[in-house]
Amino acid sequence: MSSQHILKHQQLGLTDDDVLKMYAYMLKARKFDERATLLQRSGKTAFHISSIGQEAAQVAAAFALDKQQDYFLPYYRDYAFVLTIGMTVQELLLAALFKAEDINGGRQMPGHFGYKKLHIVSGSSPVATQVLHAVGIALTALMRKEEHVAFVTFGEGSSNQGDVHEAFNFAGVFKLPVIFLCENNQYAISIPAHRQVAGRVVDRAAGYGFPGQRVDGNDALEVYRAVKEARERAVRGYGPTLIEAMMYRIPPHSTADDDMLYRTKEEVDYHKDQEGVQRFRRYLLESDILTEDLDRALHENIAKEVNEATKYAEKSPFPAPEDVLRHVYAEDGGEV
Repeated sequence: MSSQHILKHQQLGLTDDDVLKMYAYMLKARKFDERATLLQRSGKTAFHISSIGQEAAQVAAAFALDKQQDYFLPYYRDYAFVLTIGMTVQELLLAALFKAEDINGGRQMPGHFGYKKLHIVSGSSPVATQVLHAVGIALTALMRKEEHVAFVTFGEGSSNQGDVHEAFNFAGVFKLPVIFLCENNQYAISIPAHRQVAGRVVDRAAGYGFPGQRVDGNDALEVYRAVKEARERAVRGYGPTLIEAMMYRIPPHSTADDDMLYRTKEEVDYHKDQEGVQRFRRYLLESDILTEDLDRALHENIAKEVNEATKYAEKSPFPAPEDVLRHVYAEDGGEV
């Protein structure tokens, strides 16, 4: 491998420590995902929607943003993204198990997130509604002359919703500081991409007057570069960017889905060899940043963290019946 490729992260302004942290977040998201699936299979939670195969792009995007200033509107597979922004495995498990200590009081469906302190805006079940919300937040930044961006993600299936096109048009007209990231994982539940989209999602940006860029979603450093450039563009007043990150959804759509009804094991196995976490691991090993011993230690430490978080979340109490009306109405003029 050429030295130019080995030093790619340094060329992008990332240190060796930065890329090791990125890899650790990818592993943490993967191990959380695997644990959440086991909890669902054992009947401890209703269902789980996996993000396996999409972690590298999510972590890279988070590293390219400003965690203190920007606003984040993730979609339901973005566990790696919210972990990198600042959520903990324990918090994700409390939410998955609908426990009272969950940030939202056990009220959110899995993958809906919502964390005011971290600027993570709560999602909704109708797909793509978060895209319009991101544009509204970006409009506020423009009106107040604040240097932050709204970052929103969605799948290629969601890209066909009217909300997305309305958001693109409004953001393009007013040159709003918003980054649209389409995580194109090739399937909208059971429908393959070629039956969802005529052409390419990225090409839609041109119709609304702003740049679009398609990147390899399994290449964390390429995603980092694209999102970083889009953010710099947005805060300089040049408006939105659409990034289409090409990747693959390795698990079924959810734990309620039988993906072998619409694709083959051979197809899935092929993409397992291409996915971003293993690709990033190979890059770190070849760059002499990661060793087998360090890799083993990272796995062990993260496994311990996930085990401890699981024990805590399982023992944590459920909300009391009288809590059903909490946070529904404002009390004494306070915040809802």
